[in-house]
Amino acid sequence: DEFLISDAGTLKRLDASLIGGDNTPSFFVTLSGDQSISASTWVKITFDTEVWDTDSAFASNKFTVPSGEGGKYSIAAKLAIADMDDNEQSILTIYKNGSEIDTTRFEGRSPGTNKAIFHVVNTILDLSAGDYLEVYGRHSDDGANNALSTRSYFGGYKLIGV
Repeated sequence: DEFLISDAGTLKRLDASLIGGDNTPSFFVTLSGDQSISASTWVKITFDTEVWDTDSAFASNKFTVPSGEGGKYSIAAKLAIADMDDNEQSILTIYKNGSEIDTTRFEGRSPGTNKAIFHVVNTILDLSAGDYLEVYGRHSDDGANNALSTRSYFGGYKLIGV
């Protein structure tokens, strides 16, 4: 593909590949099955099914920024925790390099008995090569509750031109 540009009346051709970008690295992962989350404990969500991973940067349940790919990233995570009881709390957060990112914490309380709570975090993060991201969940219900595989995901992509 080419673009035509007028330079003082002279048409010039510019190859589209010189202009573009492709928002990579990018990844999107899900759970292959429900994951048990113990009460009152931060639990790393073990996303084990890659829908796509353009740069093979997602492994061991975390996304690691590849060498030479630092910059701003759009990151999203969703977690659904089943069977929460009235007014019990559940939390979703993203960790960077082993520590919680305060701006990504999403907390919710159950409106009734045996209800699923859904959390979604969307954020823009400035990441450097070697930084890694993980998703953690927690709840205050008695015993263990499941993170629902059909409603939980983690993904992101590098922003271009920022």
